[in-house]
Amino acid sequence: MAKFSLFASGAPRRIAEADSVAVIGLGRFGSALALELMSGGTEVLGVDLSEDLVQAHNGELTQVVRADATREEALRQLAIDEFDRVVVAIGDDVSASILTCSVLLSMGIPVIWAKAVDDRHGLILEQLGVHHVIYPEKDMGRRVAHLVRGAALDFIEVAPGYALVKTAAPSFLHGRRLGDTGVRASHGITVAAFQHGEEPWRNADNATVLVDGDTILVVGPTEKAEQFAQLP
Repeated sequence: MAKFSLFASGAPRRIAEADSVAVIGLGRFGSALALELMSGGTEVLGVDLSEDLVQAHNGELTQVVRADATREEALRQLAIDEFDRVVVAIGDDVSASILTCSVLLSMGIPVIWAKAVDDRHGLILEQLGVHHVIYPEKDMGRRVAHLVRGAALDFIEVAPGYALVKTAAPSFLHGRRLGDTGVRASHGITVAAFQHGEEPWRNADNATVLVDGDTILVVGPTEKAEQFAQLP
């Protein structure tokens, strides 16, 4: 369990010992990530070299600090080595991203997530040993492409070739128990959850009966899930 202290204006600040994340880089992606973590109850240390970005996030994050993340001394002063999870969200300076990840790895950070702006950048991060390399723009582009070309209401590829798709319940499922439809055998997907109108989502099972206007979540191979979303 990590323990660390940060200092702002000479006063000590302590972030919660558990469930805390350091986000380095507070651009559009880093900012959205940090704020979403905060909204979920995670304690967040934000780090950026830009004084404007630091000031913009003052009061929005547990702690926000202006620092050069490519310098090990600066990171040690922030007790970054006591965090279990660090996200490197630097996107506008590939060199700074690579140097920051290299320093974090040398400090023995257990889990590092890093944003890559392209495949070459991502390959370098992977070769360094970064634990999780993410491609926000690339992944969003692929997701939107699936939505544009299909009838799905939402689409998430949870792994290469396997997807979660939100779609309207096709008519052949209406008024029948899911267990009697043979949908898994005939279409190669599983109906995982459903929603009647504005009611809360519920897990689906063999006894679930869907009606016209219901929305469902289906999981399965990407091609099969997309084909299922096209059914009337």
